[in-house]
Amino acid sequence: MSTDCRVGGQSHAQHVLPCRRGKGTDIDTGRRPTQTFFIYICSMKRIVIALLLLLPVSARAQYEWPKDPAVLEKLDRWQDLKFGVLMHWGLYSVPGIVESWNICNEDWIVRPEGSTYEGYKQWYWGLAKEFNPVDFNPVQWADVFARAGMKYMIFTTKHHDGFCMYDSALTDFSIAHGPYGKSVAEDVFKAFRQKGFMTGAYFSKPDWHHHGFWNPYYATPNRHPNYKKEMHPDWWQSYLDYTKGQMREITDGRFGPLDILWLDGGWITGDEVGLNEVLPEARRVSPGLICVDRTIEGPNENYETPEQNVPKDQIDHPWESCITLGNDWGWTPDPHYKSSRRIIGTLAEITAKGGCLVLGVGPTPQGLIEAPAVAILEEIGDWLGRCGDAIYSTRITRVYNDGELWFTASKDGKTMYAVYALKDGEALPSSLSWSGNLPAGKVTVLNTGKKVRASVKDGRVTVKLPRGMKAEPVALRFSVQ
Repeated sequence: MSTDCRVGGQSHAQHVLPCRRGKGTDIDTGRRPTQTFFIYICSMKRIVIALLLLLPVSARAQYEWPKDPAVLEKLDRWQDLKFGVLMHWGLYSVPGIVESWNICNEDWIVRPEGSTYEGYKQWYWGLAKEFNPVDFNPVQWADVFARAGMKYMIFTTKHHDGFCMYDSALTDFSIAHGPYGKSVAEDVFKAFRQKGFMTGAYFSKPDWHHHGFWNPYYATPNRHPNYKKEMHPDWWQSYLDYTKGQMREITDGRFGPLDILWLDGGWITGDEVGLNEVLPEARRVSPGLICVDRTIEGPNENYETPEQNVPKDQIDHPWESCITLGNDWGWTPDPHYKSSRRIIGTLAEITAKGGCLVLGVGPTPQGLIEAPAVAILEEIGDWLGRCGDAIYSTRITRVYNDGELWFTASKDGKTMYAVYALKDGEALPSSLSWSGNLPAGKVTVLNTGKKVRASVKDGRVTVKLPRGMKAEPVALRFSVQ
């Protein structure tokens, strides 16, 4: 995952760092390492993102609306869904480390003490001989995420390390050529489609395993190609042809019709790798296909994707915050999962600002969604089962926030919703109050279905909550004056 830390369009960073400590071991001894990352790096990440969120809305670049009516129609349907899942699963899942980035030789990356860079890379590539998800069960995945109230999915077909989760005709570096012996992507998309999900394919444009991108003749100093293109145009062309060929593979219908093509790695543009040739072909197979060429402003970034943050203000064009359930995109052995309260509060804020939330949840190396994650997701799904009207198929309203209250409206504007984002450790208040959005008649508490009266004094609305309510985020429905 390469991070888009834009606030409504300004790109400021390319990645987010994991937030955990680990003990280093010597790669070259053959022992499996655990990542070593410094806490101060995580603190710096939080500070940078906090500063970015202070940028004014006027800093946004101009969004370019699609001209294809089928894409516009699908974008509108996607905006109704509000809540999705992004699954990172690959070689990095075997030891439970940050996805791909440890093999990138940049200053912010910390590998185990005693290891050499080349030794680490060879160890990492060798994980292809170990990755054998014998318990792989995409039906379990789809069931878990459907019960969580999620409505769309994005699955990683290939990350920056170049390892494919399908049987590519262009490389043997895939799960189909390891001990597992077959593709998994087809079964993943099928399982989710059968549950009614919109389906999206994540694909990394950069490919660090391909010799046309990182050629072994030279060292690899950073995430970019490690040679001058003008000196080796044949190398560069081989990478371009390979990447365009793989984009054709994942959109040619082998996975069934797709709804979203989610392209990561914004230091390479879709224009460079032939996206404009591939998209018309892909949209013949998957009409209305939404294209997300992340951080590349223009006609092929059909919605924006701020990563690990929520923009400061409303945005009036399609966007999605991509945020992890734990600290990292892939599975790790020591996850620090966010609470259901926090996820619901974040979802309410994003929805009130006009966006969708895609939540990162990584399957285990064996191929399952682990029990602690399932428990949190079920709590979210339970709340959405009772209060989802305040989230799904809603649109923004002029007065959208008052403290911890986030407001949305039905598409016709006749019904208003308010969600109180109860924080971790906070007791449920006895009443809620806000300014603006004055109710006409009684207010329905969606959590319980009970109707309560609203009083108004000096433009301030107060709603007393029913006694005995569960301590959870509160959702209200009412008509407006």
